[in-house]
Amino acid sequence: MTEIERLKHRIAELPDGYVTKKTINGKEYFYLQWMEGRKTRSRILKGEEIGQYRAMVTERKALARKLKQLKRSELEEPVEELPFTSSVTFGADLIPFIEPANAFIPRNCIRSLHNYLTGPYSDKVCIIYGLRRTGKTTMLKHEMLTFSAEQLARTAYIKCRSTDTLASINRDVKALQKLGIRYLFIDEATLMEDFIDGAALFSDVYAACGMKIVLSGTDSLGFAFAESQELYDRSVKVHTTFIPYEEHSRLLGIRDIDEYIRYGGTLKAGELDFEDDEVNAEEASFRDDETTRRYIDTAICRNIQHSLECYRDGRYLRHLRELHEKDELTNAINRIIEDENHQFTFDVITRVFKSHDLSSAAQMLRSSRDEDSRIDILDEIDRTQILKTLKGILDIKEKQDQQIGITEAHIAEIREYLKSLDLIESLNVETLTGASLAYTIFIQPGMRFCQAQALVYSLLKDEQINRLDKRIIKLISDRILEGVLGHMLEDIVIFETKRKLMPKRNGNRYEVFKLRFASGEYDMVIYDAEAFTCEIYEIKHSSKRDERQVRHLVNGDYASETESRFGKITRRCVLYKGENHTDGSGIEYRNVEEYLCSLYAR
Repeated sequence: MTEIERLKHRIAELPDGYVTKKTINGKEYFYLQWMEGRKTRSRILKGEEIGQYRAMVTERKALARKLKQLKRSELEEPVEELPFTSSVTFGADLIPFIEPANAFIPRNCIRSLHNYLTGPYSDKVCIIYGLRRTGKTTMLKHEMLTFSAEQLARTAYIKCRSTDTLASINRDVKALQKLGIRYLFIDEATLMEDFIDGAALFSDVYAACGMKIVLSGTDSLGFAFAESQELYDRSVKVHTTFIPYEEHSRLLGIRDIDEYIRYGGTLKAGELDFEDDEVNAEEASFRDDETTRRYIDTAICRNIQHSLECYRDGRYLRHLRELHEKDELTNAINRIIEDENHQFTFDVITRVFKSHDLSSAAQMLRSSRDEDSRIDILDEIDRTQILKTLKGILDIKEKQDQQIGITEAHIAEIREYLKSLDLIESLNVETLTGASLAYTIFIQPGMRFCQAQALVYSLLKDEQINRLDKRIIKLISDRILEGVLGHMLEDIVIFETKRKLMPKRNGNRYEVFKLRFASGEYDMVIYDAEAFTCEIYEIKHSSKRDERQVRHLVNGDYASETESRFGKITRRCVLYKGENHTDGSGIEYRNVEEYLCSLYAR
């Protein structure tokens, strides 16, 4: 038996995957988790099994590395030194580059990349775009890991630098084509200043000649520009910015909706160690207001500005040019992101900054049913000083500090670019009069939550608050964050349900929205236009059942009004953080985390 055969035999005897820890209701559970095809499988580990499986998983990884080194040595042949001007890696040299991706689980959207590489696309490129830390480069590695030795020998990877140009990359691609390269991955393609104006080169010349070309990068707005112009109808698009709860949970091994709200939106927490919760928390992109602000600046603001500057010499900065030149574009974007519902209206940016979270918390504390919790301190404190502190944290400039007046044109263009980045989405509130109100949500939850945490920080710095009993201080901060968590949970459930049930391929069968009455509302309605039926939901950030949670669901007047317009109500359900249960009247209580995961099993 050869060394390679011996290693293969031993690896087959050892368990695949990795050991992960999950904390559920304060109790720790350990699982062995592995992939079967595109599906994640797991089994719970108990007692001595935990250490045994960790040891076997570690041995398997070490043997797999050794096996790849042996295979690589068999693949390697003397290759003539080629005068590449960019950073090019190809053939067997790709193995040490791609093998670290074995430690991670592939993203759901890798199917689109795989279909492009294996499908009959003769004149199209695949563009993978999304914000930083959403798994783009790892996705490329995962796909290359599926290649046979023969395919890998005909594969090349180019990592673009800011000094590269379309001309220099073109020279290298020509050289690779002569070597018989069929699969070409170009990462950070938009770092080339002339990429947007000349991207058609890759589809019209090289893809048309049979080469499969994948372009990826963090400058997702630049890709959107290129796709609408140079690559129009000649590209397969893969968006990575939005990471649903189910996928975030599966990739990081953290099945907790509150963790998703706190850190959701990127995969930074999973890049180092799946099994170390402390490392995960410390490396989260939205760990605190400082990391959040840095992410907004580097991943969003610079993304927009870089694309606008590169696109035809900056002529498409349009109305935002003056904001950009006065260094106020970042300020404008921050103001929009902080607004609770992201209402892109004129006064969101120009009015004196006012926090919706603070007003909401004051109302909750004032009307609490619990006498010990009912206080009106937030009505008495000096909000001016608190909001001044908050504005400093968020780097917000008041109207009088702005050199350029913010106009509706500025706001519309910022909204357009945030939409292109897959950062915002519109949800609807319907009324029985037929009137409809659209409101906008920010789909990276961690970013929104950390700005609420900044508000709590500013409150705790206030002298009036510091003089209070520590129990009251904690009560105030907990109520503010609880209100934010509840509001964000509603938006997440409605958005993900809408995204799953209302893609273009489904036509107009389903509608997902809030339904507002004169003195109450259903948190979510799913309307089936074909069957003329509907489902009504309450969404609660609570693990306990309470009769107040169903008061709207059992309201006879609400039900009659709803059925007259949206058909028979076939389901009444409370989505919450507790266990599944159905009461005697047929009201369902469904665990919200299970509900969100089940959306992707339909």
